[in-house]
Amino acid sequence: MASNSSKSGNFLMGIASLVVILFTIIPLLWIFSLSVKSPAAQVDPKLNVFGNFFPKSGEWSLDNYRLILTGGASELFLPALANSLVICLVATLISVILATFCAYAIARLDFPGKRMILVTALAVSFFPVISLVTPLFNVWSKIGLFDTQIGLIIPYLSLTLPLAIWTLSAFFQQIPWEMEQAAQVDGATSWQAFRKVIVPLASPGVFTTAIITFFTAWNDFVFAISLTSDKARTVPAALAFFTGASQFEQPFGAIAAAAVIVTIPVVILVLLFQQRIVSGLTSGAVKG
Repeated sequence: MASNSSKSGNFLMGIASLVVILFTIIPLLWIFSLSVKSPAAQVDPKLNVFGNFFPKSGEWSLDNYRLILTGGASELFLPALANSLVICLVATLISVILATFCAYAIARLDFPGKRMILVTALAVSFFPVISLVTPLFNVWSKIGLFDTQIGLIIPYLSLTLPLAIWTLSAFFQQIPWEMEQAAQVDGATSWQAFRKVIVPLASPGVFTTAIITFFTAWNDFVFAISLTSDKARTVPAALAFFTGASQFEQPFGAIAAAAVIVTIPVVILVLLFQQRIVSGLTSGAVKG
């Protein structure tokens, strides 16, 4: 009886997982199909199959990718892609380093205001981003940080650092305190015990936190569109400035091609660190 119930539960979970997968993958397939459609297939449903979903065999085209990589839109897209990589990587690195020390102190030390730090980090992460744009724009314009990479890295820390602190605090609390004490008994200093014992044990959580914070910065649009003009513009903001051949034409194909290319680094990161992500999420979810 229990075996039949378990099989029924697994079957229902499989159906639910399939529905979720289809629900998430169909928009991605739609963007990809739009990026490889010829201009004629974009406006004529007869040149597509599955109800205007995919172009027919003779209507596939890579013109949209050529446009953003080597064509007229490359001057807008490629610098924005480089800005996104530099800004997001630097913001992620700073956030993970600072959050590692902060989370370690929260997990290991007993000091006044420890809970207030976590509450403040949580409050900052919930704070509406749009409410910060206007004061930041005024300040950045006066001190010369508008349209600079550092001018985006600093606001991105307000997005990524609270998230990193909360995530890493949970991981450090799972590490047995006795292992650090044993290293100190063997003659290691507090810094050596932290660097050689605690950090390696927390590496799954550090990798998971780094990838989550990178995604958060990578997908930001509000700060990027409001605090940049040209030089430091990232890809999400640059997509808003794609123009067609005329004012009456929207470059849906070029925007879709750019969206596909921007998604590639995210997919590569997930594939490379898939085991670490799963290990990190699992260890962070188990108490004791």
